[in-house]
Amino acid sequence: MAKIKIKQIGSPIRRPEHQRKTLIGLGLNKLHRVVELEDTAEVRGAVAKLPHLVAVVD
Repeated sequence: MAKIKIKQIGSPIRRPEHQRKTLIGLGLNKLHRVVELEDTAEVRGAVAKLPHLVAVVD
């Protein structure tokens, strides 16, 4: 299956709890961290909910 790299570009400080939990669910918790995950609909949906906090990296 294809992989996708996700980088955290925004801080979770002063963000709603559900956004913080989504970041943790993606495996992110500090700025500029990059994780490589399976390219699934669930991961794409989580990234779509946090466009101001994460970016897809090539």
